[in-house]
Amino acid sequence: MKLKMYGYPKCGTCRDALKWLQGKGHDVDMHDLFEQAPPVSVLQDLVERSGLDVQKFFNTSGEVYKEMQLKDKVKQMPFDEKLALLASNGRLIKRPIVDDGTKVTVGFKAADYENVWSR
Repeated sequence: MKLKMYGYPKCGTCRDALKWLQGKGHDVDMHDLFEQAPPVSVLQDLVERSGLDVQKFFNTSGEVYKEMQLKDKVKQMPFDEKLALLASNGRLIKRPIVDDGTKVTVGFKAADYENVWSR
């Protein structure tokens, strides 16, 4: 089964995740978040299937997040506004997001990947 990875090709964490997944025999299709953020409908689906709070999809250590001073603002936003904000700029999205059509993971930790993506 082909996995879809939302990330940034120059991101070290994304490269590590890609290498890990390919090392386990996965075929991975990379979607560059910096070129085009996923639309709201895709983000909503990813959030729902991940079982995570939408807050976990924000790249809180990123420059754009900090420049926009979103730390306190995001907490007060309704769910729909958070999704719209994420869809407006891929640099706001935590990476990598890996999706197989059923399962979704956000970020990269080898131990978590071992539990979710090992064959």
